[in-house]
Amino acid sequence: MGGLTEPIVDHETEGLDMARPRRVNRAGLKRMARRCLVVVAVLAAIPIVLTFLYLPSFVHPISTLMVKDLATFSGYDRRWVSIDDVSPVLANSVIMSEDGQFCFHRGIDLGELRGVVDDALAGEATRGASTITMQTVKNLFLWSRPLGSVRKVVELPLAVYFDAVMSKRRIMEIYLNIAEWGPGIYGIEAAAQHHFGVSAKRLSRRQAALLAVSLPNPIARNPAKPGPGLRRLASLIERRAGRSGAYVGCLD
Repeated sequence: MGGLTEPIVDHETEGLDMARPRRVNRAGLKRMARRCLVVVAVLAAIPIVLTFLYLPSFVHPISTLMVKDLATFSGYDRRWVSIDDVSPVLANSVIMSEDGQFCFHRGIDLGELRGVVDDALAGEATRGASTITMQTVKNLFLWSRPLGSVRKVVELPLAVYFDAVMSKRRIMEIYLNIAEWGPGIYGIEAAAQHHFGVSAKRLSRRQAALLAVSLPNPIARNPAKPGPGLRRLASLIERRAGRSGAYVGCLD
């Protein structure tokens, strides 16, 4: 008669069999981590390489917003223009409106940045501390929303690197040609033609000031149809641009 037999269990190999899946999981995590590091390295290399490609004046970069408009078949109006063909008062007005220390900092305005940190630690409303260089690298390589705080962490070292490689004059030339001045309107030449019917070279002091103060919110602010608040702000920038002097010396 067949009797019941107990299964033979090798307790030594049982422990090894139970441990094997854990080793496989750890190996999988290591592979995933390596892949993530490769992706991060590739993404970090893109702006580093593109910055050198953008050095020559005959290269005309486009912004990530322009890429988005192309991808969504929205289209846009951008007419690249040399900084030599832009009214000097326009560049002066943009500096005095957007980044008064543009000619003196190294991509980041540390004084403004410290003020933002102090305000945040004190629980007060923070003000903007974005320099023209930071806005340029954001427009060229990064995104606006969402995850704006994550973008800032990437934007700061990129701005320092960009400023170290590029001349101030070339940074300004790129910025003026990729800045948004209305829905589907990019660059100062398209903006001047669209809003005032003149070329960027023929902008008046008033027109230049109105275009400069519309930059922080180009969708809501129309330089061709300014409200009382925008007109007052433009008058202030117009006066500052007229007395800019050494503040804009790096563009000469």
